[in-house]
Amino acid sequence: MVKTGSNTASGNRRGHNNNRRYERNNDEPKLFSEVIELKRVAKVTAGAKRLRFSAVVAVGNKNGRIGIAMGRGMDPQEALQKAIKKATDSAFTINIENKKKTIPHRVEAAYKASEVIIKPAPVGTGVVAGGSVRKILELSGVENVVSKSLGTNNAITNAYCALIALSKLKKMNNVVRTAKTTKES
Repeated sequence: MVKTGSNTASGNRRGHNNNRRYERNNDEPKLFSEVIELKRVAKVTAGAKRLRFSAVVAVGNKNGRIGIAMGRGMDPQEALQKAIKKATDSAFTINIENKKKTIPHRVEAAYKASEVIIKPAPVGTGVVAGGSVRKILELSGVENVVSKSLGTNNAITNAYCALIALSKLKKMNNVVRTAKTTKES
């Protein structure tokens, strides 16, 4: 018995298109990922120690989109995959000046024990930041910026604090810049 119709055109008798899972959607921008921290966590139980892994990953497209998340798993690869998926889902867009590749204004943020100050810089300055704040700024696409981390040196809280600071950015046309006036005599 030979079946005819649209079901056999796709190669599957049940009418499903098996080739669909191999097709990639090229409309999505490519996201780059950076590991902020990967650590082994031990839980002591009655029988033995249970070892698991915890990973904090930041993802960004280097063009104004950034996200960060934590993942946990039985092995490091599983923890990283979970963190990347969560970070991709939680990614959001920030406002950056495209010509200068800097932020439109100075921002400050606090998260738990960490404080971060991020200031715009002239073209050619580069990213002047340390540790996890540098990773967040580079993944978001900011190329000319000066940053200072105050409070704790914990990489995770500094990364979340930098993300909160970047989420506070306003659009350039909403920012009123105060010009320095000089007296001429």
